[in-house]
Amino acid sequence: MKLQDKVCIITGGAGGIGRATSILFAKEGAKVIVSDVEEEKGLETVSLIKDNGGEAHYIHANVSDAQQVENLVNETISHYGKLDILFNNAGVGNSELKLADLSVEEWDRVIDINLKGVFLGMKYAIPKMIENGGGVIVNTSSMLGFKGKKYVGPYNASKSGVILLTQNAALEYGRQNIRVNGIAPGVIDTAIIEGWKQDDRKWGIISQANALGRIGKPEEVAKAVLFLASEDASFVTATTLLVDGGTLAY
Repeated sequence: MKLQDKVCIITGGAGGIGRATSILFAKEGAKVIVSDVEEEKGLETVSLIKDNGGEAHYIHANVSDAQQVENLVNETISHYGKLDILFNNAGVGNSELKLADLSVEEWDRVIDINLKGVFLGMKYAIPKMIENGGGVIVNTSSMLGFKGKKYVGPYNASKSGVILLTQNAALEYGRQNIRVNGIAPGVIDTAIIEGWKQDDRKWGIISQANALGRIGKPEEVAKAVLFLASEDASFVTATTLLVDGGTLAY
């Protein structure tokens, strides 16, 4: 098993990529802290793990709230005694509007969850990892962290910021045996794309606009996260791995 006895926090673990990664990490021997604001679905993830013989525990946390994130890390240490891996995965999209039509409140919400949430996760996890002799952090960016797209300004800005924040942390803490990488998914079959599926014209284009001609599955992204979190990637840090089916090159 690639993560035997590793203690992991996975934010946004109630569904999609977070749930798929939680289940995969547990299968690989990890003790998984599933964190989300959606408690019922988060507990469902925990049940799925336990039903398959894995070990998991749910902790409620809004990643944009510093006190809740600090509590998430501290509760993890109290429950399992250490923290080896942090997957900063929680994120949201935004209403598809031109920048001048966006509310300040929506801009703040997207930046606070997608970018500030990653900062807070690292702020409180890194000192505990240093105490433990090192650790691994994986941050969820997006293909749209590399490329602009109309009507998703806050999402673009937040996900691009995650890529550079990932590099910052990797450079600052590499000598303390902490590796920090990111993933940049393309169109993945999760709740965030449900609105697109309702538009037959748009979905007909979006669902095939990559080298493979299909959308991705959460389980496929989870395998990329597992690689970055495991010793298979022991000399990989400060990079963001595209998991987009070739969309960016398309």
